[in-house]
Amino acid sequence: MNKLAVKTKELMRRFNIHPNKRLGQNFLIEQKVLDSIIAAGDVGQDDLVIEIGPGLGTLTEELCRKAGKVIAIELDRRFIGILDDVLSEYNNYKVVQGDILSLNLKELLGEINYQGDVKVIANLPYYITTPVIMKLLEEGTGIKSIVVMVQKEVAERITAGPGGKEYGALTIAVAFYGLPGIVLDVPPHSFIPEPEVYSSVIRIEVQKEPPIYVKDRENFFKIVRASFSQRRKTILNALSNSGLFGWDKPDLKQKLNSIGIVETKRPETLSISDYARIVNELI
Repeated sequence: MNKLAVKTKELMRRFNIHPNKRLGQNFLIEQKVLDSIIAAGDVGQDDLVIEIGPGLGTLTEELCRKAGKVIAIELDRRFIGILDDVLSEYNNYKVVQGDILSLNLKELLGEINYQGDVKVIANLPYYITTPVIMKLLEEGTGIKSIVVMVQKEVAERITAGPGGKEYGALTIAVAFYGLPGIVLDVPPHSFIPEPEVYSSVIRIEVQKEPPIYVKDRENFFKIVRASFSQRRKTILNALSNSGLFGWDKPDLKQKLNSIGIVETKRPETLSISDYARIVNELI
């Protein structure tokens, strides 16, 4: 058994911790995976790192060694005292007890008033992966990069290209805000307890501006969601059924053709630029 696994089991025994399956708690016990996460985060002394779901503090401790400031956001009250114990030799961290999905990150960062880059590094509970990633991207908090452990299937959806079955609304939503990539895949035996699926570490480099111009962001995402909710249909049928356009189907076909969109294409074959063209030209 490796040192990290021994340390994790000792902390679990010492504090009588049993992972909460409902909260998706799986503790990382592979040092090489931990090292890869830290390397992907590119953490330096000028950085403020937000960690979501620190649990026993294994990753948090490494972050405290590398970063200027660490904010650890933990939902489970059982871990608050444990984190203070594990991190007792550090003075550059703040533990926040709460639900990341209901926290006002702008307000929190404003209170801390840190001047360096803000980065997110986390081993996310899989049941909240998508809403957490979208919250981080959408709230305009100035986050520079996001490195998170997610279910492998979700990582493949986020990084997919047009034309494949993994490509969808989530792919386009993430691509609108950042440049995603898979850092490494992680087998189930890298955790206690072992999850039933493979995991992946992904990095999203958040962009200051979207890669394409969209004049109406709200309708852009409505069109994307409407299209992929009926991905087996043609783009003409999906958009015609969406209720977002006031034309009948023949007129909508003509409008799509006029901007270079072939009406018989499936939604998963259109690029982010194609969807931008639809909203910019037809809404």
